[in-house]
Amino acid sequence: QVQLVESGGGLVQAGGSLRLSCAASGFTLDRYAIGWFRQAPGKEREGISCISSSDGSTYYTESVKGRFIISRDNAKNTVFLQMNSLKPEDTAVYYCAADAASCHRRMAYWGKGTLVTVSS
Repeated sequence: QVQLVESGGGLVQAGGSLRLSCAASGFTLDRYAIGWFRQAPGKEREGISCISSSDGSTYYTESVKGRFIISRDNAKNTVFLQMNSLKPEDTAVYYCAADAASCHRRMAYWGKGTLVTVSS
């Protein structure tokens, strides 16, 4: 059974850091593009980062560029999102998702999310 499980969310003060993990079971992560998405209260879900399966190239949306780092540990079948210099506007439920093709809005597999709250 294909499953993605996020962890690492929590409450942090502005300027702090968190590292989110996305652990996969039932499939090999390095054969999939992995995306991180987030949804803040009252807002649409947005894609914030992606790591490709082919060459490991990465993408970041402008609002997190220079602060967030996506990485993959193939041995652990896990993808990470290191989040630094967190801001209150980063508060959201964070989801990881996987797709055999690429990162896009309708990824094939989704985790249930982990809540990140950044206090001012």
